[in-house]
Amino acid sequence: MAILITFILGYLCIAFEHQLRLNKASTALITGVVCWSFYALSGTAHEVVTQQLLTHMGEISGILFFLLGAMTIVELIDAQNGF
Repeated sequence: MAILITFILGYLCIAFEHQLRLNKASTALITGVVCWSFYALSGTAHEVVTQQLLTHMGEISGILFFLLGAMTIVELIDAQNGF
């Protein structure tokens, strides 16, 4: 239940970022860390939590590395007036 409340509060903070004057990225990161912390402390087996966290972090890092490379190529082409 704490994870659900944390997620909803984080989502609302992201939705009302201009009124609250919060950064979306920092709010999303903090919400994610707090949700994973609640899950890790919920009594689930340590090995299960570790495996799930590694799986999700691996997927996310793969996407981020791809985007970083793609954005670098686009910026290099743009700097050479390729667009």
